Amino acid sequence: MKIISNEIVFRGHPDKVCDQISDALLDAYLSEDKNSRCAIEVMGGKGKIFVTGEVTSKSNVDISKVINRVLKDIGYVDNYEIINNLGIQSPDIAIGTNNDIGGAGDQGMMFGFACNDTSELLPTAMVILQKLSKWYDEVRKTKPDLLPDGKAQITGIYDEFNKLVKIKYFTISYQNTEKNRSVTDKLIKDKVTSICDEYNIEVENFLINPTGRFNIGGFTGDAGLTGRKIVVDTYHSFAPNGGGAFSGKDPSKVDRSAAYKAREIAKKILKEQNLKWCIVQISYAIGIAKPLSIYINSDKGDIPVTDELYEDCKPQNIIKDLNLLNICYENLAQFGHFQN
Repeated sequence: MKIISNEIVFRGHPDKVCDQISDALLDAYLSEDKNSRCAIEVMGGKGKIFVTGEVTSKSNVDISKVINRVLKDIGYVDNYEIINNLGIQSPDIAIGTNNDIGGAGDQGMMFGFACNDTSELLPTAMVILQKLSKWYDEVRKTKPDLLPDGKAQITGIYDEFNKLVKIKYFTISYQNTEKNRSVTDKLIKDKVTSICDEYNIEVENFLINPTGRFNIGGFTGDAGLTGRKIVVDTYHSFAPNGGGAFSGKDPSKVDRSAAYKAREIAKKILKEQNLKWCIVQISYAIGIAKPLSIYINSDKGDIPVTDELYEDCKPQNIIKDLNLLNICYENLAQFGHFQN
């Protein structure tokens, strides 16, 4: 037996708010101009929201309108000073991406992962936390004592086959009015128990707001930054992470598109070869379309890689195959980019 922990942050967590703003702005640019090149970074805190990065687009986007809409959707109604510091994409990068070659928008390595623990082909503890996060976002809209910010963590006991056997500690820190804690604590505890019962997982100990109080949250209690929750966005530490953030980046940036492709490859191979788990690594050089390497490992050992797969993993082919110019990135930024 071994003990492993994983975490999620709720939709109203300051870092996750910044991710959603970055991706909402990306969606707005792509909606009018599919050739938009975006790498949008957001920082929020103490009454200010700072937007920077690079955008080259024919779209005319009302930055403040998009940001205020996202904040309202999440549950924040404060008036923030919005500072727009966006510039255009470097022409040095455009040389390699805006041509017939369709080179990668950056160098780096991306990982995809799949396992047979759940129907989503994701680790059980990860799915439990995603379900809790989605539920919390819905229920807080009807419960005035629940506020948007929060996070949750599972410290689980695993067997020799890396299967979750029991949860030793389920930690939930949630923002609230502190007026009806006994009621809201019970509400959350009952929901967690219900979700865990779906997987026949017992929770030994609950740690709910372990400091004793969580009323001040969001950008008032903490600063937020795009891309600071990359482990939450991917596989909760159950698989390697390439280090590149997703939000705010158009799909020419392989940090995002190749990570999505690697996940699809991992799922496909897992099913075809009846594996317990599968990890895919893809690496690129900026301005070059063909991946430098593709490595696939599994519980049955290394998986051979075909020339066809290298072709499939060229950025332009990924964008086409996964329809990455016609999806809502803001939705992906809310609860984790891999949910099914």
